[in-house]
Amino acid sequence: MEIPEKFLSSSGQRIPRLGFGTATFPFVPPLQATKQAILQATELGYRHFDTASFYGTEQALGEAIVEAVSLGLIKSRDELFITSKLWCTDGHGHLVLPALRRSLQNLNLEYLDLYLIHWPVSIKPGCLEFPIKKENLLPMDFGSVWAAMEDCQRLGLTKSIGVCNFSVKKLAHILDLAQIPPAVNQVELNPLWNQKKLREFCNANGVLLEGYSPLGAPGTPWGSNRVMENDVLKEIAQAKGKTLAQICLRWAYENGDIILVKSFNVERMKQNLDIFNWSLSEDELRKINDIPQIRGCDVGPHFVSNNGPFKTVEEFWDGEI
Repeated sequence: MEIPEKFLSSSGQRIPRLGFGTATFPFVPPLQATKQAILQATELGYRHFDTASFYGTEQALGEAIVEAVSLGLIKSRDELFITSKLWCTDGHGHLVLPALRRSLQNLNLEYLDLYLIHWPVSIKPGCLEFPIKKENLLPMDFGSVWAAMEDCQRLGLTKSIGVCNFSVKKLAHILDLAQIPPAVNQVELNPLWNQKKLREFCNANGVLLEGYSPLGAPGTPWGSNRVMENDVLKEIAQAKGKTLAQICLRWAYENGDIILVKSFNVERMKQNLDIFNWSLSEDELRKINDIPQIRGCDVGPHFVSNNGPFKTVEEFWDGEI
Protein backbone atom coordinates (compact mmCIF):
# COMPACT_ATOMS: atom_id res chain seq x y z
CA MET A 1 0.00 0.00 0.00
CA GLU A 2 1.04 3.61 -0.53
CA ILE A 3 1.67 5.54 2.69
CA PRO A 4 1.12 9.32 2.36
CA GLU A 5 4.27 11.46 2.43
CA LYS A 6 5.42 14.95 3.41
CA PHE A 7 8.26 17.14 2.13
CA LEU A 8 11.30 17.89 4.26
CA SER A 9 11.98 21.59 3.82
CA SER A 10 15.78 21.53 4.06
CA SER A 11 16.35 18.82 1.45
CA GLY A 12 13.19 18.48 -0.65
CA GLN A 13 12.99 14.79 0.32
CA ARG A 14 9.73 13.01 0.89
CA ILE A 15 9.19 11.28 4.24
CA PRO A 16 6.45 8.65 4.72
CA ARG A 17 3.91 9.82 7.31
CA LEU A 18 4.00 6.43 9.10
CA GLY A 19 7.30 4.94 10.20
CA PHE A 20 8.29 1.65 11.78
CA GLY A 21 10.25 2.00 15.03
CA THR A 22 12.84 -0.51 16.20
CA ALA A 23 13.42 0.58 19.83
CA THR A 24 12.64 -2.19 22.30
CA PHE A 25 13.00 -2.78 26.01
CA PRO A 26 15.20 -4.41 27.14
CA PHE A 27 17.64 -2.74 24.76
CA VAL A 28 19.54 -4.79 22.17
CA PRO A 29 16.74 -7.20 21.19
CA PRO A 30 17.44 -10.55 19.47
CA LEU A 31 18.84 -9.78 16.03
CA GLN A 32 16.88 -12.46 14.20
CA ALA A 33 13.50 -11.44 15.68
CA THR A 34 14.11 -7.79 14.85
CA LYS A 35 15.25 -8.60 11.33
CA GLN A 36 12.20 -10.81 10.74
CA ALA A 37 9.82 -8.10 12.00
CA ILE A 38 11.41 -5.52 9.66
CA LEU A 39 11.06 -7.90 6.71
CA GLN A 40 7.40 -8.52 7.55
CA ALA A 41 6.81 -4.78 7.83
CA THR A 42 8.48 -4.20 4.46
CA GLU A 43 6.29 -6.87 2.87
CA LEU A 44 3.18 -5.14 4.29
CA GLY A 45 4.20 -1.78 2.80
CA TYR A 46 6.24 0.06 5.44
CA ARG A 47 9.06 2.06 3.84
CA HIS A 48 10.18 4.33 6.70
CA PHE A 49 12.34 2.71 9.40
CA ASP A 50 13.64 4.39 12.55
CA THR A 51 16.68 3.14 14.47
CA ALA A 52 19.46 4.59 16.65
CA SER A 53 22.97 3.63 17.67
CA PHE A 54 21.71 3.26 21.25
CA TYR A 55 18.92 0.82 20.31
CA GLY A 56 21.28 -1.88 19.10
CA THR A 57 19.08 -2.51 16.06
CA GLU A 58 21.14 -0.94 13.26
CA GLN A 59 22.73 -4.24 12.25
CA ALA A 60 19.37 -6.05 12.15
CA LEU A 61 17.88 -3.29 10.00
CA GLY A 62 20.87 -3.37 7.66
CA GLU A 63 20.61 -7.14 7.22
CA ALA A 64 16.85 -6.89 6.67
CA ILE A 65 17.37 -4.32 3.89
CA VAL A 66 19.81 -6.61 2.07
CA GLU A 67 17.39 -9.52 2.38
CA ALA A 68 14.38 -7.41 1.32
CA VAL A 69 16.18 -6.56 -1.92
CA SER A 70 17.23 -10.17 -2.53
CA LEU A 71 13.64 -11.36 -1.92
CA GLY A 72 12.25 -8.76 -4.32
CA LEU A 73 10.24 -6.95 -1.62
CA ILE A 74 11.94 -3.73 -2.76
CA LYS A 75 14.06 -2.99 -5.84
CA SER A 76 16.73 -1.08 -3.95
CA ARG A 77 17.57 0.64 -0.68
CA ASP A 78 16.54 3.94 -2.37
CA GLU A 79 12.87 2.96 -1.90
CA LEU A 80 13.32 3.22 1.87
CA PHE A 81 13.57 6.14 4.29
CA ILE A 82 16.11 5.28 7.01
CA THR A 83 16.64 7.31 10.20
CA SER A 84 19.30 6.83 12.84
CA LYS A 85 20.42 8.94 15.80
CA LEU A 86 23.50 10.35 17.49
CA TRP A 87 23.81 9.05 21.06
CA CYS A 88 24.83 11.42 23.87
CA THR A 89 28.33 9.92 24.30
CA ASP A 90 29.03 11.09 20.73
CA GLY A 91 27.34 14.45 21.31
CA HIS A 92 30.62 16.31 20.92
CA GLY A 93 31.59 18.20 17.78
CA HIS A 94 34.62 16.06 16.89
CA LEU A 95 32.74 12.76 17.45
CA VAL A 96 29.62 13.37 15.31
CA LEU A 97 31.06 12.38 11.93
CA PRO A 98 32.80 9.22 13.25
CA ALA A 99 29.53 8.23 14.97
CA LEU A 100 27.56 8.57 11.74
CA ARG A 101 30.16 6.58 9.83
CA ARG A 102 29.87 3.84 12.48
CA SER A 103 26.08 3.78 12.10
CA LEU A 104 26.40 3.53 8.32
CA GLN A 105 28.82 0.64 8.75
CA ASN A 106 26.39 -1.14 11.11
CA LEU A 107 23.57 -0.58 8.63
CA ASN A 108 25.72 -1.47 5.60
CA LEU A 109 24.50 1.72 3.91
CA GLU A 110 26.18 4.55 2.00
CA TYR A 111 23.82 7.21 3.36
CA LEU A 112 20.97 7.87 5.78
CA ASP A 113 17.83 9.75 4.89
CA LEU A 114 17.70 11.43 8.30
CA TYR A 115 20.21 11.75 11.15
CA LEU A 116 18.98 13.09 14.49
CA ILE A 117 20.54 14.30 17.74
CA HIS A 118 18.96 11.82 20.16
CA TRP A 119 18.84 14.04 23.28
CA PRO A 120 19.87 17.68 23.96
CA VAL A 121 22.60 16.68 26.41
CA SER A 122 26.07 15.13 26.18
CA ILE A 123 27.70 12.32 28.15
CA LYS A 124 31.40 11.68 28.65
CA PRO A 125 32.66 9.76 25.61
CA GLY A 126 32.68 5.99 26.03
CA CYS A 127 30.30 5.91 29.01
CA LEU A 128 27.52 3.79 27.52
CA GLU A 129 25.74 2.62 30.70
CA PHE A 130 21.98 2.95 31.10
CA PRO A 131 20.75 4.14 33.51
CA ILE A 132 23.18 6.97 32.95
CA LYS A 133 25.69 7.74 35.68
CA LYS A 134 24.91 11.29 36.75
CA GLU A 135 28.58 12.26 37.08
CA ASN A 136 29.01 11.64 33.34
CA LEU A 137 26.40 14.22 32.23
CA LEU A 138 27.75 17.24 30.35
CA PRO A 139 26.17 20.28 28.69
CA MET A 140 25.97 19.91 24.93
CA ASP A 141 27.92 22.44 22.88
CA PHE A 142 25.09 22.97 20.41
CA GLY A 143 27.20 25.16 18.12
CA SER A 144 29.93 22.59 17.43
CA VAL A 145 27.56 19.59 17.42
CA TRP A 146 25.11 21.18 14.99
CA ALA A 147 27.93 22.40 12.73
CA ALA A 148 29.17 18.79 12.59
CA MET A 149 25.64 17.59 11.78
CA GLU A 150 25.54 20.08 8.91
CA ASP A 151 28.89 18.71 7.66
CA CYS A 152 27.33 15.23 7.64
CA GLN A 153 24.61 16.49 5.30
CA ARG A 154 27.03 18.42 3.09
CA LEU A 155 29.16 15.29 2.70
CA GLY A 156 26.10 13.36 1.51
CA LEU A 157 26.26 10.87 4.39
CA THR A 158 22.74 11.88 5.37
CA LYS A 159 20.17 13.65 3.22
CA SER A 160 18.57 15.52 6.14
CA ILE A 161 19.38 16.31 9.76
CA GLY A 162 17.26 17.03 12.80
CA VAL A 163 16.77 16.65 16.54
CA CYS A 164 14.85 14.60 19.11
CA ASN A 165 13.35 15.65 22.42
CA PHE A 166 14.01 19.37 21.92
CA SER A 167 11.76 21.90 23.65
CA VAL A 168 10.62 25.09 21.90
CA LYS A 169 13.46 26.98 23.60
CA LYS A 170 16.18 24.50 22.60
CA LEU A 171 14.83 24.18 19.05
CA ALA A 172 14.79 27.98 18.73
CA HIS A 173 18.45 28.02 19.81
CA ILE A 174 19.38 25.53 17.06
CA LEU A 175 17.42 27.53 14.48
CA ASP A 176 19.28 30.71 15.49
CA LEU A 177 22.71 29.21 14.86
CA ALA A 178 21.92 26.84 11.97
CA GLN A 179 23.01 27.30 8.39
CA ILE A 180 21.01 24.16 7.55
CA PRO A 181 17.89 24.13 9.76
CA PRO A 182 16.67 20.91 11.39
CA ALA A 183 14.14 19.14 9.19
CA VAL A 184 12.49 17.18 12.02
CA ASN A 185 11.97 17.27 15.79
CA GLN A 186 11.10 13.77 17.06
CA VAL A 187 9.29 13.80 20.41
CA GLU A 188 6.79 11.94 22.55
CA LEU A 189 3.37 12.48 20.99
CA ASN A 190 -0.03 11.02 21.89
CA PRO A 191 -3.50 12.26 22.88
CA LEU A 192 -2.39 12.63 26.52
CA TRP A 193 0.68 14.67 25.53
CA ASN A 194 -0.38 16.46 22.38
CA GLN A 195 2.58 18.88 22.02
CA LYS A 196 0.27 21.73 20.92
CA LYS A 197 2.77 24.51 21.68
CA LEU A 198 5.69 22.66 20.09
CA ARG A 199 3.65 21.77 17.00
CA GLU A 200 2.68 25.43 16.48
CA PHE A 201 6.34 26.47 16.78
CA CYS A 202 7.51 23.72 14.40
CA ASN A 203 4.81 24.59 11.84
CA ALA A 204 5.81 28.26 11.97
CA ASN A 205 9.47 27.40 11.38
CA GLY A 206 9.28 24.70 8.71
CA VAL A 207 10.20 21.83 11.05
CA LEU A 208 8.20 18.60 10.85
CA LEU A 209 6.98 17.14 14.14
CA GLU A 210 7.53 13.39 14.38
CA GLY A 211 5.93 11.46 17.21
CA TYR A 212 7.14 8.41 19.09
CA SER A 213 5.20 6.45 21.74
CA PRO A 214 1.78 7.20 20.20
CA LEU A 215 0.28 4.75 22.73
CA GLY A 216 2.30 6.01 25.71
CA ALA A 217 4.97 3.26 25.67
CA PRO A 218 3.13 0.75 27.91
CA GLY A 219 5.37 -1.99 29.24
CA THR A 220 8.51 0.15 29.51
CA PRO A 221 9.96 1.64 32.71
CA TRP A 222 9.43 5.17 31.37
CA GLY A 223 5.98 4.69 29.85
CA SER A 224 2.51 3.94 31.24
CA ASN A 225 -0.90 2.47 30.39
CA ARG A 226 -2.65 5.83 30.69
CA VAL A 227 -3.27 6.21 26.96
CA MET A 228 -4.55 2.65 26.52
CA GLU A 229 -6.84 2.99 29.57
CA ASN A 230 -8.29 6.38 28.66
CA ASP A 231 -12.11 6.27 28.66
CA VAL A 232 -12.55 8.95 25.97
CA LEU A 233 -10.35 7.05 23.54
CA LYS A 234 -12.05 3.75 24.42
CA GLU A 235 -15.51 5.21 23.70
CA ILE A 236 -14.48 6.68 20.34
CA ALA A 237 -12.78 3.42 19.32
CA GLN A 238 -15.87 1.40 20.18
CA ALA A 239 -18.20 3.80 18.35
CA LYS A 240 -16.08 3.71 15.18
CA GLY A 241 -15.30 -0.01 15.25
CA LYS A 242 -11.57 0.73 15.40
CA THR A 243 -8.84 -0.19 17.85
CA LEU A 244 -7.77 2.40 20.39
CA ALA A 245 -4.33 2.39 18.76
CA GLN A 246 -5.89 3.28 15.39
CA ILE A 247 -7.73 6.21 17.00
CA CYS A 248 -4.44 7.54 18.42
CA LEU A 249 -2.62 7.16 15.11
CA ARG A 250 -5.42 8.73 13.06
CA TRP A 251 -5.57 11.67 15.51
CA ALA A 252 -1.84 12.32 15.03
CA TYR A 253 -2.18 11.93 11.26
CA GLU A 254 -5.01 14.48 11.14
CA ASN A 255 -2.80 16.88 13.12
CA GLY A 256 -0.30 16.71 10.26
CA ASP A 257 2.39 14.81 12.18
CA ILE A 258 4.77 12.01 11.22
CA ILE A 259 4.03 8.94 13.36
CA LEU A 260 6.32 6.12 14.49
CA VAL A 261 4.72 2.81 15.41
CA LYS A 262 6.44 -0.21 16.92
CA SER A 263 4.96 -3.66 16.99
CA PHE A 264 6.57 -6.94 16.01
CA ASN A 265 3.08 -8.53 15.89
CA VAL A 266 1.97 -8.92 12.26
CA GLU A 267 -1.73 -8.32 12.92
CA ARG A 268 -0.97 -5.09 14.78
CA MET A 269 1.39 -4.06 11.98
CA LYS A 270 -1.55 -4.39 9.59
CA GLN A 271 -3.92 -2.51 11.92
CA ASN A 272 -1.42 0.35 12.25
CA LEU A 273 -1.43 0.75 8.47
CA ASP A 274 -5.24 0.91 8.36
CA ILE A 275 -5.60 4.58 9.32
CA PHE A 276 -5.71 6.40 5.98
CA ASN A 277 -9.14 5.70 4.47
CA TRP A 278 -11.36 7.01 7.28
CA SER A 279 -11.45 10.09 9.51
CA LEU A 280 -12.42 11.38 12.92
CA SER A 281 -15.38 13.75 13.21
CA GLU A 282 -14.97 17.29 14.52
CA ASP A 283 -16.73 16.24 17.72
CA GLU A 284 -14.39 13.27 18.17
CA LEU A 285 -11.34 15.46 17.58
CA ARG A 286 -12.63 18.00 20.11
CA LYS A 287 -13.13 15.28 22.73
CA ILE A 288 -9.58 13.99 22.16
CA ASN A 289 -8.08 17.48 22.26
CA ASP A 290 -9.89 18.15 25.56
CA ILE A 291 -8.18 15.21 27.31
CA PRO A 292 -6.11 16.50 30.30
CA GLN A 293 -2.41 16.58 29.45
CA ILE A 294 0.41 14.76 31.22
CA ARG A 295 3.85 13.85 29.89
CA GLY A 296 3.90 10.05 29.90
CA CYS A 297 7.30 8.90 28.63
CA ASP A 298 9.56 10.95 30.81
CA VAL A 299 13.15 9.86 30.47
CA GLY A 300 14.03 13.41 31.55
CA PRO A 301 14.98 12.41 35.14
CA HIS A 302 17.86 10.34 33.72
CA PHE A 303 19.43 13.58 32.48
CA VAL A 304 18.96 15.57 35.69
CA SER A 305 21.68 15.98 38.32
CA ASN A 306 22.59 18.51 40.99
CA ASN A 307 26.02 18.83 39.40
CA GLY A 308 24.96 18.37 35.76
CA PRO A 309 23.75 20.76 33.06
CA PHE A 310 20.11 20.37 34.18
CA LYS A 311 19.24 20.49 37.88
CA THR A 312 15.52 19.68 37.56
CA VAL A 313 13.13 17.98 35.13
CA GLU A 314 11.44 21.38 34.63
CA GLU A 315 14.77 22.85 33.55
CA PHE A 316 15.48 19.95 31.20
CA TRP A 317 12.15 20.45 29.41
CA ASP A 318 12.26 24.28 29.77
CA GLY A 319 8.98 24.19 31.68
CA GLU A 320 7.19 22.21 28.95
CA ILE A 321 5.89 19.49 31.28
